[in-house]
Amino acid sequence: MTAIRAVPITPEAFAPFGDLLAPRDAPTRLINAGRCERHHALVTVERGGGEAVISIFRSQPVSLPYDCALLERHPLGSQAFMPLGPDPWLSVVAPDAGGRPGAPLAFIVPAGMGVNLRAGVWHGVLTPLDRPADFLVIDREGGGDNLEEVAIEPVTITR
Repeated sequence: MTAIRAVPITPEAFAPFGDLLAPRDAPTRLINAGRCERHHALVTVERGGGEAVISIFRSQPVSLPYDCALLERHPLGSQAFMPLGPDPWLSVVAPDAGGRPGAPLAFIVPAGMGVNLRAGVWHGVLTPLDRPADFLVIDREGGGDNLEEVAIEPVTITR
């Protein structure tokens, strides 16, 4: 079994897979009579002809070390995950290797930060750490086959 280490997420390391979803250092503009900072258009929703939908996912936790044995991708649209709680979480991604997942990478995503996975990016299932968590999810709804799941040789993820 392969073992990989989960590392802190950075915009540069995650760039091949998507974007980080967090407020900018400075707001795009102030609204509501100056009482609200707007951090406008942080990411783009890829919807491949479908509609963008907003959902809440409630996921059971894992603890590290964690054996990741399933990756999936959504070829027709992006998928954004924003945690609604105060805890860090795990994002597992992999490059495409001829239509199959390549070697997985694991990132520790801090509380208050989300990710927007590009269309077609292989990724693990939603993985809060140590306790259940809710996530706001923005993804594509519509016709076409937008889910591919692949069982992989388990990869043990550690800190």
